[in-house]
Amino acid sequence: MGKKRIVILGGGESGVGSAVLAKVKGFDVFLSDSGTIKPQYKETLGKFSIDYEEGGHTNEKILCADEVIKSPGIPEENPMVQSIREYRIPVISEIEFAGRYDHAKKICITGSNGKTTTTSLIYYMLKNAGLNVGLAGNIGKSYAYQVATENFDYYVIELSSFQLDGMYAFKADIAILTNITPDHLDRYQFKMQNYVDAKFRIVQNLTEKECFVFCADDPISTKELNRIVLTAKKLPFTQKKKVNQGAFIDEDRLFVRYEEDEYSMYLKELALQGKHNVYNSMAAAIAAKAVNIDNKVIRESLMNFQGVEHRLEKVMSIKGVMYINDSKATNVDSAWYALESMTTPVVWIAGGKDKGNDYEPLYKFVKDKVKVLICMGLHNEKLHKCFADKVDKIIDVTSAKDAVRAAYENSVPGDTVLLSPCCASFDLFKSYEDRGEQFKKAIREL
Repeated sequence: MGKKRIVILGGGESGVGSAVLAKVKGFDVFLSDSGTIKPQYKETLGKFSIDYEEGGHTNEKILCADEVIKSPGIPEENPMVQSIREYRIPVISEIEFAGRYDHAKKICITGSNGKTTTTSLIYYMLKNAGLNVGLAGNIGKSYAYQVATENFDYYVIELSSFQLDGMYAFKADIAILTNITPDHLDRYQFKMQNYVDAKFRIVQNLTEKECFVFCADDPISTKELNRIVLTAKKLPFTQKKKVNQGAFIDEDRLFVRYEEDEYSMYLKELALQGKHNVYNSMAAAIAAKAVNIDNKVIRESLMNFQGVEHRLEKVMSIKGVMYINDSKATNVDSAWYALESMTTPVVWIAGGKDKGNDYEPLYKFVKDKVKVLICMGLHNEKLHKCFADKVDKIIDVTSAKDAVRAAYENSVPGDTVLLSPCCASFDLFKSYEDRGEQFKKAIREL
């Protein structure tokens, strides 16, 4: 009997990492990408002598696979994926595959909002505690690549719903769900429950030995939790009541309780301010207590953390106007948090690829805080329809440069220019990072 054949669909960070791990573990490996593969990834494939193709898929080379690892960005409706399903070839995610070979403790974070900040903050804490830790998943280097080439004791892994979709036997040691709000519904047949089910895959296979950290103030999470049977230790975080285990606020202090231990600090000491960031800090602090990190390290980390690029990132102040890059706000809830935290008049830059958004939760903030709406997208009709009677002025642009120029011309000292798009970036940009970078570049060139 020959080697087991693993085929990888998609030649980005996730796919190439999976290919390297499969090669290292002795499989017959083939990678296929319908588009072009970036030079740095081709170099890695060459270094590990991995056979690959780009610019299309060859059925004969793919449909003979024993197992297929699908990159998270490829939807189920993809014709190649459909053919693989017809041939009854198992399809898994990079995370599922890498998890088979990883014996490190895994702290896994998902949620519609706050997951990147929470993931980065936990990683920062573990590093500060001197632990041997890797950062992976939807952030940093591919998890599979790190499992193939590194030897960590801990991983902090950010998981999107797309990554969770292809996970079956994988198990977290600490699973964190920041919240669930409507997002990516275009990938889930526009059914909210399908999206909720995907997010709750984070708890699959948990036993009473593992922990589940969740937001008790999030109605969708708590409703689902009441519906399912879960034996893991439940550790809620809340800003509305006291809890015996988990995290809560009492007056102006944040408290964290884990088993017999309690830790507290003043809210004003947190590096990350704003209601949503308090939630992120709470979730991170619970995870830190659960891996026995010293209170002094937790405190210093929560006080000194610098935040995440493209998430409410202050770029610079020009002529008394603050420019903020929140390009990572790709859904309504993220933009809600951004607008909620604004204390000055706002010139708001929004728009992009709409994912079935309901903008109603933003109406009050937009009416009260936004003076100009700049629509940066190819199809801005929905934004016009929803906000025409709520702002004094709406401007359409099709580039970050034009958006920044329009914002500059329509702002006065004391205003804030906020890029918080509510939408995916793929109509005008390669990614939300590309959108944020172009926005920052345009500001620097003013």
